[in-house]
Parts: sequence; structure tokens; C-alpha cells
Amino acid sequence: MAVDITLLFKASVKTVKTRNKAIGVGFDSTKDEIFKRSRPKSGFSPKAKEVITNITKLKDFLLQHRKDYVSAGSLISSDLTRMTDSERDQIDQDAQIFMRTCSEAIKQLRNEAEKQVTSAQIKEHRGAVLDLIEMYLRGVCKIYSEQRAIRVKRMVDKKRLSRLGSEHHGRAGKTVEVEPTEEKTVKEESSEKNVSEVLDNSVNLWEEGRLEDELSPEEIQMFEQENQRLVSEMNNLVDEVRQIEGKVVEISRLQEIFAEKVLQQETEIDSIHQLVVGATENVKEGNEDIREAIKNNAGFRVWILFFLVMCSFSLLFLDWYDS
Repeated sequence: MAVDITLLFKASVKTVKTRNKAIGVGFDSTKDEIFKRSRPKSGFSPKAKEVITNITKLKDFLLQHRKDYVSAGSLISSDLTRMTDSERDQIDQDAQIFMRTCSEAIKQLRNEAEKQVTSAQIKEHRGAVLDLIEMYLRGVCKIYSEQRAIRVKRMVDKKRLSRLGSEHHGRAGKTVEVEPTEEKTVKEESSEKNVSEVLDNSVNLWEEGRLEDELSPEEIQMFEQENQRLVSEMNNLVDEVRQIEGKVVEISRLQEIFAEKVLQQETEIDSIHQLVVGATENVKEGNEDIREAIKNNAGFRVWILFFLVMCSFSLLFLDWYDS
């Protein structure tokens, strides 16, 4: 019957710890671990983590200041924005430098990972990690590009509207001129005069605009000729596009034929390869047969020579014996 001695074991361990503590012997758990992990240290992981941290900081910074950055040139934005155009330009410059630095760091890590002598599994793992970091950096670059595109679009719209407003105010400023005076009578006379001038100028501007809208026969003929020229150019472009389409179709058909011929040649090359391999084997067998035939002919010649020598010795012996 098994006996549970867990309590006894715990009491023994506690006693040993108390005794070691009284003696002054310390217990270093980091040095006396039972299962120690001997893992080779390399600088890849800290560098990769540092690059990821930097990219995350850039992403958080862009998202944090997205509203103030994008509000440049907005039609509904007030003048109390916390970010100026110079600060936005500085953000653009710093973000571009930061992204370029991260990309160079990733390339450097990839080169170091390829140069280090490690197993194939570790190389594949590091390559996958670097690919994920590149995807993360591309996502952050996309966020920055979208913000910059929105900012540029809003600034262009604001400049366009300000140009239209300036033209409108310029025309109004030409027609209305206010001259401050000290006396009331002079003010009234000047106001009546300005009103009459405004009315006259507005009528003149309307008549000028109406006259400008009416085109002369020469201008109409010139516009018709320009129209015909543009139509002919468009027709020529359409014809050229159709010709190019026909050529592209012909090229695709030729590519299909070329691919078919390549496949046929591939099968023929395989058959030729098999024939060459068979011929090589046959040549090897022929060489072996020739060697064996040479050996057999040499042995046959030796036996014939031995037979002739024996016959000559026999004749000499018989001649000696008869004499």
C-alpha cells in the first residue's frame, strides 16, 4: 500500500532551507535551475522589436494628430487650429525620414539574416517576421499617404475658393469707393454719388458681359474649325487605338501558338533525352563486350602459341629419339 509522504517532504525541504539560511548559504534559483535553456543569443529579435516599436510610435503619432493635420485648408475649419502649416510640413518631412529609416533597417536585418549561418527553419522564420514588419510599415505609409492626400485636396479647394472670392471682391472694390469726410452734407452727397456710380457701373458691366457673350462670325467660324480639327484628331486617335487593339490581339494569338510549340518541343526534348540515355547505356554495354572480346582473343592466341610450341618440341624429341 502506497503511503503519501508529501507533508514529510515539504517539512524536510523547509528544514533544509532554514538551516542554509542560518548558515548563510544562499539559494540562487537562476543558477540552480533544473531545466536550463541554452538558447543562442542573437541581435535579430531586439532589433526587430525596436523597428516594430518605432513603426508603432509613428502610427500612434499620425492617428493622434490626424484631426489637426487634416484640417489644413478645410472649408469649415476655424482659425483656432492648434497646428500651423510649418508644423504640418515638419511632420511630413519627419515622417518621410522615419519611414525611410525603418525601411533601411528592415533591409539591413534581411541582409544580416541571410549572411548568418543558421538552420533553414530559423532563416524561414526570420524571413516571415521581416515580411510581416514590411506589411506593417506599408500600412502605416498608407495611413500617412491618405492624410497627406486629404490635406492637399483641401488646400487646393481653399485656394480655388479664395481666388474666386478675391476676384469678386476686386470687382466690387472697383465699383464702390468710400471717401470719409467730416461734414454730414459731404457724406450724403458722396453716398448718393457712389450709389449712382455703382448703378451705372453695374449696368455697364452687364452690357459688357452681354456683348462678350455674343460672338462674332469670325470667332464662330474659328471655333467651328477648331471643333472639326479636334474631331478629326479624336477620330485618328480612335483609329490608332483600334489598330493597337488588333495588334495586341495578334500578339496574344502568336503567344498562344508559341506556347503550344514550346510544349511540343518540351515533349520532343524529353523523348530525345530518353533516346540519348538509352544510346549511352548501349555504348557502355558495347564497350564492355569489346573488352571481353579482346580478352577472349588474347587467351585464344596464347593457347595456339602454346600448342605450336609443344608441337615443335614434340617433333624435336621424336627426331632426337629416331637418331
